[in-house]
Amino acid sequence: MNLRALQYLVTLADVRHFSKAAERCHVSQPTLSTQIRKLEEELDVLLVERSPRQVMLTEVGEDVVRRARALLGEVDAIRSIARRSRDPHSGTLRMGIFPTLAPYFLPHVVPAIRKAFPRLTLRLFEEKTEDVLAMLAQGRLDAGLLALPVEGDSLDTRILFEEPFVLAVPEGHALCSADSVNLSDLENQELLLLEDGHCLREQALEVCQLSGAHEQLDFHATSMETLRQMVAAGTGITLMPVLAVKPPVAHTENLVTRPFKAPGPKRTIALVWRKSSAVAGFLEELADVLREIDPELLEP
Repeated sequence: MNLRALQYLVTLADVRHFSKAAERCHVSQPTLSTQIRKLEEELDVLLVERSPRQVMLTEVGEDVVRRARALLGEVDAIRSIARRSRDPHSGTLRMGIFPTLAPYFLPHVVPAIRKAFPRLTLRLFEEKTEDVLAMLAQGRLDAGLLALPVEGDSLDTRILFEEPFVLAVPEGHALCSADSVNLSDLENQELLLLEDGHCLREQALEVCQLSGAHEQLDFHATSMETLRQMVAAGTGITLMPVLAVKPPVAHTENLVTRPFKAPGPKRTIALVWRKSSAVAGFLEELADVLREIDPELLEP
């Protein structure tokens, strides 16, 4: 079976367009189409439903693509083993990270990664937690930076740090008067939250349950920055991870943050990878570098 044909099929499944898939694979459209047809002939099944306006996979095609992703991931792992046998710190590392951590954590650690592993090519994928886990399972990622807990007996986890949450309120809000707040101060308060699919939403809902607060039902934000601006506009209050309010993040006018009195709410950030990963030893080293974030950045 031709691995290149499998790669063409997986790419077609991703973009659902023959021309775009060919462009992404750096081949002509007839070449890509011919290889996929040969794969269908070899398997004696129809993998792709072709129409002038759209491309759909058959049920069998979906199953083949799912297994092909895993197979191609293992092929990449084999190549990584070979590269790292010559130079353990070279090659490409594909790492997923969720959106409410990526822009606030990466600026502090990427320079350290480059210094520790100058020959490493780091490819970052900013996706929601469930998508990072799916990509890990499919072999499309080598590791993920996630907030615990995560489900999966096939995963190895290394805790990096605990990140406290702070309360973000507009200037003039009653909770601005104290230097710090208790969870009980949130009783009967309405919190602005992210939409479904964000792990920060689930963490904030847990705080609501503990404190007697509830979510503001007429608004769900799509990003941390939307939450920040809605609070600054006086629309409501929210929880923010402390890295999201530390430099290089710019100060937001009319937004005030207050730490929680201990023990306040926090999230645990970890590096996660498949137990079967060919680069597990290197990921242990990477975890050590990621743990070296300045402790002052984690002080609310």
